[in-house]
Amino acid sequence: MRTNLTREMCGCRILDPLWAGWWRGSGACAARRVGGFGAEARHQSHPRDSSKRSRSLGNQPFPGLLQPENLSREELIDVLRASVLDQKGKPGELTLFSVLPELSQSLGLGEQELQVVQACGKETSGLVLLSSCPQTASRLQKFFAHSRRAQRPTATYWAVTDGVPATSEGKVQAALKLDHVDGIDLVVPLKSPSRKHILEGVKRTLSYFRVVATGSGCALVQLQPLTVFPSQLQVHMVLQLCPVLGDHRYSARVGTVLGQRFLLPAESTKPQRQVLDEALLRRLCLTPSQVAQLPLHLHLHRLHFPGPRPRDAPIELLAPLPSYFSRTLQCLGLHQR
Repeated sequence: MRTNLTREMCGCRILDPLWAGWWRGSGACAARRVGGFGAEARHQSHPRDSSKRSRSLGNQPFPGLLQPENLSREELIDVLRASVLDQKGKPGELTLFSVLPELSQSLGLGEQELQVVQACGKETSGLVLLSSCPQTASRLQKFFAHSRRAQRPTATYWAVTDGVPATSEGKVQAALKLDHVDGIDLVVPLKSPSRKHILEGVKRTLSYFRVVATGSGCALVQLQPLTVFPSQLQVHMVLQLCPVLGDHRYSARVGTVLGQRFLLPAESTKPQRQVLDEALLRRLCLTPSQVAQLPLHLHLHRLHFPGPRPRDAPIELLAPLPSYFSRTLQCLGLHQR
């Protein structure tokens, strides 16, 4: 998996060899128990050269959204280093993985290599866990894998959807495969996968969802994946006929006739810019041309995992919403019940 660096990041040191941060945020928060999506950050960081990055924002309609071409490699390292708010231990296309060696050196870790323990998807904002200790990384990865097998969710996402799910809560199950079409990797659902399909890379996926708020024909949805597959949550919401706002890859699979939504064949539907109706554009204060830059409103909001010692209470991390995400909630009147 490759995570593009398209947002400002801040984070906090949680365990001795473990860091947590998030994309597209402006603060950091770590707590044993967390309630609601609107909790304020308890720490703020101000990376060097922040004025240079703030100037790049201009008057764009998506506050907090940085353009990757405006970041140099050195500026990216500065942002990442500034994201560590509490460090108690040893001190091409821009991606998190491509700069891990420099980040490790910048943090004074010497020969220790940083590893990605848990990360959000390429276009998704939210928490990212890094570790400089192979044993800690292995222990946590085993914990996440065991939790998935036991169908215990460890990650909670927030999404704004164009449309409201038919039920207030439920689960989405789908067999998904990854196809390479016209130079683009696309996830395609299969209705009745055979054993041969499963052996060829088709995966049975599962996500829980709960509608938190509705307004203006949209919804704020809590999502908890029980499996891991590229673009799983976006595709699952499309199967509910409610694509995630800013999904310019899969939203075209939802068609509308006389106000009724239906699924178009995934195999023959090419990705295109998401189409929003005029009323929704007015609520979001966007022009049709600005929709192409609308970021994906999918945010890895919360993670929980065991404490550093067996008797320690579980740790739960909360990532504040990016400013453009919060602005969208305000524009649509989506408030937590």
